[in-house]
Amino acid sequence: MTLRGRLTAAFLAVALGPVLLGAGFVAATVTAVDRSRATERLAVAATAVRTSVDALCQQLRAAADAVALTTDQADVAVQVVNRGLAAAIQVTDATGRVRHATPDPPPAPWRDCTAAAPAGGTVGALVARVELRDSAGTPLGAVTAAQPVDPAFVARLAGVTGAAVTLLDGTAPPVQVAHTTESPGGREAVLTAAASLHDDRVTSTPDGRYLRRAGPTVGQPLPLVLSVPSDQPPGLSAVLVGVVLLAALVGVATAWRLARVTTRPLVELADAVDRVVAGDLTARVPVRGGDEIGRLAGAVNRMARETGGYLAALASSRDQLRGHLAVLGDTLASTHDLHRILRVILHSALVATGARAGAILLTGPDGGLVAQCVEGFDGWPEAGPPRVPLACGAVGAVAATGQPCRGRLVAYAGPPDEPRCRTYLAVPLAGPGTPIGDRPAVGPPAATSTAAAPTLGVLALYDRLGGTEFDDDDLARLRTFAGHAAVAVHNVRVHEETQRLSLTDPLTGLWNYRYLRESLRREVERANRFGRMVSVLALDLDRFKEVNDTYGHAAGDAVLVEFARRVRGEIREVDLAFRQGGEEFVVLLPETDARGAAIVAERLGASVRANPVPVTGHARVRRSVPVTVSIGIAVYPDHAESGPRVLAAADEALYAAKAAGRDTWRVASAQPDGEPAGTGRTGQVGGASSGPHPSRYGHGR
Repeated sequence: MTLRGRLTAAFLAVALGPVLLGAGFVAATVTAVDRSRATERLAVAATAVRTSVDALCQQLRAAADAVALTTDQADVAVQVVNRGLAAAIQVTDATGRVRHATPDPPPAPWRDCTAAAPAGGTVGALVARVELRDSAGTPLGAVTAAQPVDPAFVARLAGVTGAAVTLLDGTAPPVQVAHTTESPGGREAVLTAAASLHDDRVTSTPDGRYLRRAGPTVGQPLPLVLSVPSDQPPGLSAVLVGVVLLAALVGVATAWRLARVTTRPLVELADAVDRVVAGDLTARVPVRGGDEIGRLAGAVNRMARETGGYLAALASSRDQLRGHLAVLGDTLASTHDLHRILRVILHSALVATGARAGAILLTGPDGGLVAQCVEGFDGWPEAGPPRVPLACGAVGAVAATGQPCRGRLVAYAGPPDEPRCRTYLAVPLAGPGTPIGDRPAVGPPAATSTAAAPTLGVLALYDRLGGTEFDDDDLARLRTFAGHAAVAVHNVRVHEETQRLSLTDPLTGLWNYRYLRESLRREVERANRFGRMVSVLALDLDRFKEVNDTYGHAAGDAVLVEFARRVRGEIREVDLAFRQGGEEFVVLLPETDARGAAIVAERLGASVRANPVPVTGHARVRRSVPVTVSIGIAVYPDHAESGPRVLAAADEALYAAKAAGRDTWRVASAQPDGEPAGTGRTGQVGGASSGPHPSRYGHGR
């Protein structure tokens, strides 16, 4: 929205707000007063209906009593009907059989005035019933006096109440009109509104009438709806809308005129600024007065003049920075050599800021900072990579707090491993999700404060050429290079971790099958080149499926993890352990013959057999699970001439160990043509009696 539009809208809001509020208040007040009056009229009408129905019921009860107290009940009943006290009299015996009834009774159904609870449904007549009893109190029958509920009756109620009366035919939806005094055009609206009425709640119809229920209740069994017309003036809404529209038209015209006069100087200012933005730095804004707009025009003119002076310097600096960033981007995209990447970043930062020297230090495993790349120092570091303790000196404080800093050191007071300097600028290398503080980076940060998350390291520059201190522009540039350095460090570490995860089993931490194939090929090639041996152990936990079925898969995983730990504890550092899949494992023993491999197999079997594995089974009960392992042994080149075949020979020997009763090991036998037979004929049963001799390659432990 333009400024002119905003000014117009503001004026309209100030001018039309009270008008709209007043109109709304008048409309709401008139509606509330009208509804309150209608509610009072309907309450009076409901009271009149109840009184009229109660009077009719008392009249019918008196007529029934008069007939019940006489012996000539038929004659008296005719007299009561002739006098108009009831429309019909009916006398029944104790069994309910009609003994006498006056002619022309009202249509059914009849509704008893003395019903214990209100009821809905069709009503043909109101009745009062009096029981007949002898002197001993024995029921002899009953006398019932009836009065029809017809349009005339409803019309009499409307005359008494002063409201339109509608008798409903049923109370549950869909309701129908039995009799009504409503006009034909309003009956449908009344019927629709009556379907949602409950208790004494008042509602209104679209044509301006107010309605409420008047039964059925105890003492008034008729389902009636009362309605009265609204007293609200019919043209009030139209008058209010007209007043608001007229005020809006006047307000819009006035606001548009004021906004146009106010924004004309601003349009000239905007045109001049557009020309400056487009590159015409000779554009000037006419200054027509000393008000705020005139002062703004003078400021824009000064800005245009000063901007022209900065363009040449900015163009040169931009081209230089682009060149360094291009080199940095090519380096990041072409290599994962962290030292090379950091060296390019540090050199680019030195050139971009004019610093004499700099260093990139990364956080080590012990939490301190270790210099990874330095440039521009003479004789530093003197011996080995320098280490700076965390929160010690300017660089250590930056790493500890995550806050960049810059300043001048009058007297050097840093740690011995930190270089001597006069001015410095240090920025943390923030990892992903680590915020860098935005406070002014002047002076060393407080060493007691802590960063939101550990930083990856620090990029520090020292002694700007020319003797001046580093400024905010240098800080902004260095933050850019520090960001690239942080991304490079993070990416290299993620790459290394991804490489590791792709070659290890996530449950046991052993190498996976993919790395097994690569390692087996490499060890076989090395053994072939130097005339050595490579032993392969194929291991399989005995009856492991029973562990899963008995104690659950979580317990099975615990057994696999413990087994892997024991395997790692029984092999040398140069040996490699793999999880081939499920409960199957493989161990590579470089420079080890069959006897040495048998010693390892014996030791592994004893380690697994001697100590049952504690697991948590079903219902979280701790159990000790006895575990044994069957092992097949094959040696390159004795049993096969390639890596896959020696692994297959070890598998065949494993099957032989399984067939021999499990908890044992077997050594594969070589056929005359060099193919692995896998019968395990050269194997030895695991146990103390096996007794193979130590290997000359170091497995005689």
